[in-house]
Amino acid sequence: MTTGSETMRVAAIQMNSGPVVADNLALAERLLAEAASDGCTLAVLPENFALMPEHGRDKARHAEEPGNGPIQDFLAATAKRQGLWIVSGSLPLVSPEIAAQRVYGACPVYDSHGAARALYRKIHLFDVDVGEESYRESHSMYPGDELVAVDTPCGRIGLTICYDLRFPEMFRRLIDDGATVFTVPAAFTATTGEAHWHTLLRARAIENLAYVIAPGQYGRHPDDRSTYGHSLICDPWGRILAERADGNGVVAADIDPLLPDKLRREFPALTNRRLR
Repeated sequence: MTTGSETMRVAAIQMNSGPVVADNLALAERLLAEAASDGCTLAVLPENFALMPEHGRDKARHAEEPGNGPIQDFLAATAKRQGLWIVSGSLPLVSPEIAAQRVYGACPVYDSHGAARALYRKIHLFDVDVGEESYRESHSMYPGDELVAVDTPCGRIGLTICYDLRFPEMFRRLIDDGATVFTVPAAFTATTGEAHWHTLLRARAIENLAYVIAPGQYGRHPDDRSTYGHSLICDPWGRILAERADGNGVVAADIDPLLPDKLRREFPALTNRRLR
C-alpha cells in the first residue's frame, strides 16, 4: 500500500524520565542523535521528557517562557546540530496561574535548522480515578485552548498530548485543518495503557486515515507512578509499523507522506461524513 513517492523515516523516542532535568536532557540528546544517525527526518519525544518530578507542582520551578529557557535552548540546538525536526513531547511553560504552581504542558516543534515552528499547549487534563489510582493533573497544570497543526517534510502534523487521545472530535478537527499525521507523546499509566493504548492509537489512525507517532514514558517514576511504554508508529490502515515495549530507545519506521491523501481518495470515509 504505497504511492511510489519518497518515504521519510520518523522516530518515536521512549524514555524513563526522572526528577533531574540535566539527566533527562542528556538521555534525550543521546536518543535523538541515534534517531538522526538512523536517517530519521523527524523525531518525537514523550510527554514530560525533561522532567518527571516526585510532585506535579515541582514543574513550576522549571517553567519557561515560550522561546526562552534551557530546555527550549537544548531542543533548538539539538535540532540544528542533528539536522532533525523535533516534536518535543511536553515541557513546562509559564501559564496565567504560575503563581499557583500551575503550568502549561506544552509541545514546541523545531525544524532541522533549530527554528521554532509551532507550539501546542495540552488541552485535556488527566483528572480521573482508575481503581485505587487517582490523578488530578489540573492541580499542577493549566489547560490550553487552541488546536495546532504544523507543516513538516513528513506531512502536516496534528499535535496532541497523551489524554487528548481519548477525544476523537479533536482529531477530526485537526483532520479538517489538513493533518495527515498525528503525534501523541504520552505518559500513559500502566493500567490504562494495558487496557486501551493500542486500541485508541489504531482507532485514531484508522478512522482518520492518518499516520500516528506515539512515544511514551515507561517504567517506574519518582511519584511512584508506573507508565506503560509501548512506543509505536502506526500507518493510516491501522497497522503497527514499529513498537518498543520498554527500555530507553528509538522506535523508527519509514512513512509515505502521500499515502494518507491516496487512501482518502480511494476510501472516502472522511468526505462521506454526514454529521459535523
